[in-house]
Amino acid sequence: MKIIISPAKKMNVVPDILSYKDLPVFINQADRLKEELQMYSLLELQKLFACNEKIASLNYERYRTMNLYEMLSPAILSYEGIQYQYMAPVVFTNSELEYVQKHLRILSGFYGVLKPMDGVVPYRLEMQAKLRIGEYKNLYEYWGRMIYEELIEGENLIINLASKEYSKVIESYLTPNIMFINFVFGKLVNGKVKVSGTYAKMARGEMVRFMAENQIFDLQEGLDNEEKHREYVSHCYHILQSFDRLGYSFEESLSSKTQLVFVQQ
Repeated sequence: MKIIISPAKKMNVVPDILSYKDLPVFINQADRLKEELQMYSLLELQKLFACNEKIASLNYERYRTMNLYEMLSPAILSYEGIQYQYMAPVVFTNSELEYVQKHLRILSGFYGVLKPMDGVVPYRLEMQAKLRIGEYKNLYEYWGRMIYEELIEGENLIINLASKEYSKVIESYLTPNIMFINFVFGKLVNGKVKVSGTYAKMARGEMVRFMAENQIFDLQEGLDNEEKHREYVSHCYHILQSFDRLGYSFEESLSSKTQLVFVQQ
């Protein structure tokens, strides 16, 4: 089982909290993107990132001096967005850190896919950025199937807690043997679920923490027969459905086997 989440735009260097374990699997592909972005002027970067001058200047300087092998921080501690604040990885226990290192993957426009303890530098590059790289007209074409193939190796279940911008790089290549479970966090308005981006990010972070605390789906690889496996998966579904943080509760009437809907009261 793998859990996928989106990155955050805001990042920082935190080398003193916890050391990174590995380099990202697609470090060479990231290096090519770095070299491409180093050719951009400040104004070109500002247009590409659709940001203000202050943010563009910060990232222009980052790319100008970027070294993908020095001053690295664990990815899960480097992102500072709302989702990561509510996940609160800095206070994970050792077993929770081991769980996310095994099961959680961060999708990235720059690095492709990251394990939580992969060493990264601060960058800015959204997956939907209109960046042309050689013969590739955007990042979706550049990454192609690479992220998907890396993610599904030996897996048959993906928990999707990523935004559409990022989950698209997985969903485009799904095959019937991969179960892909979407999570929806919203409010019921006139009988329909309305999703608030900010509250959804908060809930996704809380759900990662909830899964790590409960070690959900962590034992399924070790089950020795089909009946035990089915019982364990059913048990995990039941735990997932008990998620009640931030005022959310599971809405069975709006859910299915591949989409779990939680509504906020």
